[in-house]
Amino acid sequence: MDELLFVLVSALLVIAAATVFGPRLGIAAPLILVAVGVGASFLPLFADVEIDPEWILAGVLPPLLYSAAVSMPAMNFRREFAAISGLSIVLVVGTSLVLGLFFMLVIPGLGFAWGVALGAIVSPTDAVATSIVKRTSVSKRVVAILEGESLLNDATALVLLRTAIVAAAASFSFWGTVGTFSYSVVVAVVIGGVAGWLNLVVRKRVTDATVNTVISFAVPFVASVPTELLGGSGLVAAVVAGLVTGIRAPRIISAQNRLSDSQNWRTVELVLEGVVFLTMGLQIRSIVMSVQADHAGVAPAILIALGALLLTIIVRAAYVAPLLQGLSRRARRGAERQDQLQSFGQKVETSEGRQETLEKFAAKGRQVSEKDLDRFIRRVRRGIADMDYFLRAPLGWRDGTAVVWAGMRGAVTVAAAQTLPPETPQRSVLVLIAFAVALLSLLIQGGTVGPLLRKIAPAVDDSATSTQLDSERTEIYELMRSCVSDIPKPVHSEDSPKMERFSAEKRYRLEVLKAQRAALLDARDNGIFDAEVLAKELANLDASQIAIEMRG
Repeated sequence: MDELLFVLVSALLVIAAATVFGPRLGIAAPLILVAVGVGASFLPLFADVEIDPEWILAGVLPPLLYSAAVSMPAMNFRREFAAISGLSIVLVVGTSLVLGLFFMLVIPGLGFAWGVALGAIVSPTDAVATSIVKRTSVSKRVVAILEGESLLNDATALVLLRTAIVAAAASFSFWGTVGTFSYSVVVAVVIGGVAGWLNLVVRKRVTDATVNTVISFAVPFVASVPTELLGGSGLVAAVVAGLVTGIRAPRIISAQNRLSDSQNWRTVELVLEGVVFLTMGLQIRSIVMSVQADHAGVAPAILIALGALLLTIIVRAAYVAPLLQGLSRRARRGAERQDQLQSFGQKVETSEGRQETLEKFAAKGRQVSEKDLDRFIRRVRRGIADMDYFLRAPLGWRDGTAVVWAGMRGAVTVAAAQTLPPETPQRSVLVLIAFAVALLSLLIQGGTVGPLLRKIAPAVDDSATSTQLDSERTEIYELMRSCVSDIPKPVHSEDSPKMERFSAEKRYRLEVLKAQRAALLDARDNGIFDAEVLAKELANLDASQIAIEMRG
């Protein structure tokens, strides 16, 4: 018991120290944690450490992905979904197949199916890249793409890994694989959506912030466990539950509960990420010893890992280049229709325009209600806002470089490698290669992505950026003022009791905040304002509400 407590306390202190001193030293915190783990593995206490990979896949990754999904701006995720889905599915499958051929050629006696299995293990990127990229002046679109990719590509890789293992032992069916993948995703989306909805329904009725947060800790597992039992992707289910929660929570859960939620989940995220990289370092020595015991060469395995990493970067670059060209063409097509759509949007906002639109639908034989028309108008507003978003921040070669070089490997690669069955040919070598790819990726890409992006980043016009942000804030403040004009102010007589006046004023101010939050959330759903600016204003409203409620 004493040893366990010592290990736990030491791990927490090391994670905290790496997080604090990593940025000061210019070294990514995960690299420090891996190095500490390697050093600790030489101590007798950690000499024979073996981590069950299911603890990582089923116990650590669902809450990590859920937390990331909750905090991700849903509007940016929707806008970049074409790029995110391509990177998460097409690129993972393509990279796995290319690496499968590579591993089959360079590892004697390894079949193509086992090569694809190892390729699937080292294909998914890790969310740690986003934390590094955020500290640079890279486009917010790049951050959204990298965040979204890291949420979804794990599921593709794990489904492909399972398929490759089955194919190695039996026959392979392309359509069977497609059906399995589709089933896995559909089950995950349904169960994840239900779990996210139930999460909000239950927590809406729980006023205690501490209890509310405890319930939130169970949500990713409520989503992932039944999904896995039904043959779906538990990781996708956790992501979907997180997205549903992130979108709806500001309208349903109180400000105090959401603040408690956010603070506690940031702590959980920090600890779990740190544990993953510490355990990765702890296991490297035992894996190397296992390879040596099998009389396989460590140096050749490292060289193969280096070649595999180089190949993943080349394949990623070959995919990202045409992807960005396609996104640019889509933005140009949108620009050509922007004036027409804006003109229609302004027209349909007027009562005459609404009536004319209803008449046009009726002339075509379509009965459209006022509610249907409101939904149509919201789609038009969203389309206009999307065009502004794409035209305001076009993706160029610098952004493509960021997307390519920030594709680091990490936790999923480490955990998935250890799920290879015991009968896997040259299992210890394959696990070492996977670990080496993840470690080299963190070392080479993680150690250079920050300086590289700062070097190639274009000069930022601070005055233009400030002007744009000030303009958006002005529009937000105008929206917040206009939405409360119909709320009647409390009227007091001179002889009204002080507590009665105080209660009436408090109710009025809370009603104002409620109306302002609803207006900002509607603007968020329509994509009208910058996600970060809007998030800050929503946080200010939450702080004001908490302050008012705490006054009694």
